[in-house]
Amino acid sequence: MNIFKHTYYFLVHTNMLIAAAAMAQCALTYFFFETRFDWSIIAIEGAATLLLYNFSLWLSKPKDPFKSSYLRTRWVFKHEWILWVNSGVAFVVLILAIQQIHLLSLLFLGAIGLVSVAYSFPVFPYQGKRVGLRQLPGAKIFHIALVWVLSSVCLPAFELYLNGWQPEVIKFTNLFCLKFIFIIICTLPFDIRDIKQDSYYHLKTIPNMIGAIKAIRLCYTLLFVHSAAILLAPFPWVLKIGVLTTNIGVALLLRTVVFRNADRYHYAYLFDFALVVQFLTVAVSIFLFS
Repeated sequence: MNIFKHTYYFLVHTNMLIAAAAMAQCALTYFFFETRFDWSIIAIEGAATLLLYNFSLWLSKPKDPFKSSYLRTRWVFKHEWILWVNSGVAFVVLILAIQQIHLLSLLFLGAIGLVSVAYSFPVFPYQGKRVGLRQLPGAKIFHIALVWVLSSVCLPAFELYLNGWQPEVIKFTNLFCLKFIFIIICTLPFDIRDIKQDSYYHLKTIPNMIGAIKAIRLCYTLLFVHSAAILLAPFPWVLKIGVLTTNIGVALLLRTVVFRNADRYHYAYLFDFALVVQFLTVAVSIFLFS
């Protein structure tokens, strides 16, 4: 049991779990488009995500990280060499992978990067000053969902289009909306967990604005909406089975673990794992029923 616990914490602390989640969500898109994987795009997704999250960690390094109240912060900067090694590997993978895609896809990737950077950089006027999207009331969670959908749905679709693939607009739109809702479902528990911390920094997230209880209810409501939407979506049943199975697992996770242990900081990261599990569940469903 300890080996699983230590592995889980290692993947969380090194940002390898979130990078794996990004790759899994990108690969899942190819299942829904019923095309072959583009490993260059999937590698770019994982490497870029790892670099972005590592850079964010480095920027937020406190003056004395070893006195931080957060285990993750203490662990990361105690083993800071791991941060630099996996960043170096990710950078090499990114450079090699971008050479295999179209220039227009690279420009599109750059645009996604700019949208992502808008999270922290002061570019939006608010109450007489310029702030990042992070400071705009309620915008944080929608911005995160948008960046994930642009990178894991739109980027693969764009590269496929440049290679001659003709998208079905209805399927593309459905997948865009379904992914957007699912990312919000997986992000809300983090904001619910961080209510006190966000209040301290004067960040008006959805849970801060409506309260933890209503935010929890919103999470269940969105899960129901997502399940109903996947039933109505124009995708094969073999894909729907995998997604619905994941939704049941997420509901059980919310009910029995996450919302019953709000003080357990790392439990929210199980939703990064859920992004990987969704891909694996759909892959198993395809294997069993196709």
